[in-house]
Amino acid sequence: MKSPLSVLVAVLSGLLVLAGYFFPFPALIAIRTPMLDWAVTLAGIAGLVAIINLIVGVHLKRLREAGSKRFFSVVVIITFLIVAAFGFYLGPADPNFQKVVTAIQTPIETSLMALLAITLTYSSLKMLQRQRNWMGLVFFLSVILFLVINSGVLAFSAEIPLLQDLLSGFHHIPAAGARGILLGIALGSLATGVRILIGSDKPYSG
Repeated sequence: MKSPLSVLVAVLSGLLVLAGYFFPFPALIAIRTPMLDWAVTLAGIAGLVAIINLIVGVHLKRLREAGSKRFFSVVVIITFLIVAAFGFYLGPADPNFQKVVTAIQTPIETSLMALLAITLTYSSLKMLQRQRNWMGLVFFLSVILFLVINSGVLAFSAEIPLLQDLLSGFHHIPAAGARGILLGIALGSLATGVRILIGSDKPYSG
């Protein structure tokens, strides 16, 4: 074991925070609360370092290079500076700042969802060409069905109770899939946390 001290600190910190949830004694809560605050602060600092690295280490370097990517780097840097200036001047809870963020974020999310729809449609066609089985057919039909449902073509279904109930049932299917994904993430995080607590994984040892 290269660094037993770091392993000991990580295991004890994790056990104290975990024990504070299961046994809400005042002494454990007094230890758990500042530890969680430290973790949130460190996560925020890590996010800030990642943003600075993205701007300085990636996009500023692209400005020194010739090519079409320079334009996109300029757009990213200018947008970042504008949003950061508004955020520092107005504050993150200001309604005007929220409008600026929404005006930037909503078109980006809409474009990404449109690209996702096109990518899924193309992927379903390629899968159906390579694997002519029932799984490929189900995936292709699912993509087409949900694209049609969410496109607004079936807006008249509100006047037909039976069709409305059927479409409402179809809308629950993606929610079930999302729950499955979230359960998988939760179980994976739990398994990773247990492995770190028992010292099996040591991501902090370098």
